[in-house]
Formats: sequence, structure tokens, C-alpha cells
Amino acid sequence: MTFKQKAFIAVQYVVPHHLLSRLVGWLAASEIRWIKNTFINFFIKQFGINMDEAKRKNADEFSCFNDFFTRELEDDVRPVAAAENQIVSPADGAVSQLGSIENGRIFQAKGQDYSLIELLGGHTQRAEKFMGGEFATIYLSPKDYHRVHMPVTGTLREMVYVPGDLFSVNQTTAENVPRLFARNERLVCIFDTEQGPMAMILVGAMIVAAIETVWAGRITPMERKTKVTDYTDPQPVTIEKGEEMGRFLLGSTVVLCFAKDKIHWLEELGAESPLRMGEAIAMSIE
Repeated sequence: MTFKQKAFIAVQYVVPHHLLSRLVGWLAASEIRWIKNTFINFFIKQFGINMDEAKRKNADEFSCFNDFFTRELEDDVRPVAAAENQIVSPADGAVSQLGSIENGRIFQAKGQDYSLIELLGGHTQRAEKFMGGEFATIYLSPKDYHRVHMPVTGTLREMVYVPGDLFSVNQTTAENVPRLFARNERLVCIFDTEQGPMAMILVGAMIVAAIETVWAGRITPMERKTKVTDYTDPQPVTIEKGEEMGRFLLGSTVVLCFAKDKIHWLEELGAESPLRMGEAIAMSIE
């Protein structure tokens, strides 16, 4: 590890994660024209964002930086793989890791793993359904489209807000911060699907101002205690494959979990494989 990487990791442990994220969130929500346009134009140039894909093309069309960051794309620029046995990527980004959940542990990076039970909020019964199953960790970089979509059609059963830290989420922190995805603030969404139970975990990170869902609106930040919401009664929430389920106000990570013997990842996928929302990433096991 280089000196620069060591310094970056050291800073992660001493900066006030939540305070910094809320301050950035305040700036990102500003509707003052010169502030939001300056941030938006800098971001477009710095990260080479392809605005031809967006429905709105220039800074003046967005009410604030958050509005730009969660920008909607033109129709049909992210076609969704249509076959019923195909599981699709929920987001633009890159594979951080994927594979099997072994002995209740999920691989994070070389020399690092973490507990499935801890990831899902510390509830053993919730995690049991995914023991021996499959996981994929998808990293959304700042340049990526930041709406999150359904990999398959699912009916929401449970949502769990889990408070935690807000370490940055990138390859350097994944390799050097133990239990990174199980210690950061996160939103756990459990769905019933044709492929069995599926967990979608939206993981917060430093300067992620908020996480939103289409059924409950803005979830984070909230009081720093675990909150479980049952969605099985009275009105089920069913979201079709490829439809939006949530979004990050500034970037982070999605972790997918499936039960044992329900799906297999496409062989060509591995760590750092680039992804576009809607492309096939796995197949159902008949």
C-alpha cells in the first residue's frame, strides 16, 4: 500500500463521517443558481459524464446538484434483458466482488470478509435464507447513473434501516477497512421473487447525503437505531424487473444476495467487470 493510500485510510477513521456527509448534502440540495451550476458543470467535466444519455442536457435544467446526480436517462438507452431466466444488473457500475456465500461470510477483498448476518442487520432468521447462496457487490462510481433498478420482479417483504459509519467505498477501503459493507449505514430490502428470496442492500458512504426508495421516499439520514418495517400487510409493493426501486444522492454500493441453488452468475463476470443497468448478470437455475 502506498503512502497516499495509507493516509487516505487513516483520514477515514478520524473525520466526522456523518457531519461531513450532511454538510455536503446541504450544498448538493442548494438551489442557488451559481452554486448548483458550478458544481454540476465541474462534475460533468471532471468525470466525463455523457449528458447525451440524460433527458435533461445542461445545468440550468436541474433544480440542484442532487437533481442532476439522480438524473433520468433517455428512454431505451438502458435496455433490460427480457428473458424470464435472466437476472439483470440493478445499476451502472462495476463488480467489486461476486461469488458464493460460504460459512455465512461474504468475500470483500483479499484478506477481508464479513458476516452475512451482520450485513442484514444482525437477525439470524433473516440471514438463514441466504446461507450458502450467491452474492454480488456492485460499486457505483461518481460518474455512473445513480438510480437503482430491480434485477428481477419482486414483492417487498421487509425493509431494514441499519445505522453505521460512512467510510468511503472504493477498492482501497474495501481492501483495508475490515467489514466495510457491514459497518457502513445501509438499507436492507428483502423481496420475494420467482428466484426465491432476494436481498438488495443499499450501502451508504462518505458524502452520500441520502438513500431513497420509490415506496417510502427518503430513508436516510434518520435516528441512529435499527428500524424494521414489515411490508407483507396490508398492501404489498411489487416492482417489475428493470423498474426503479431506489436511488443514491451521491454514490455508493449495492450488494445483492440470493438463496442457495437459485441462480448462477455469468462466467464472464469477475472483479472490476463494468456493468450497465439492465444487462444480464446471472441466470436462474431451473
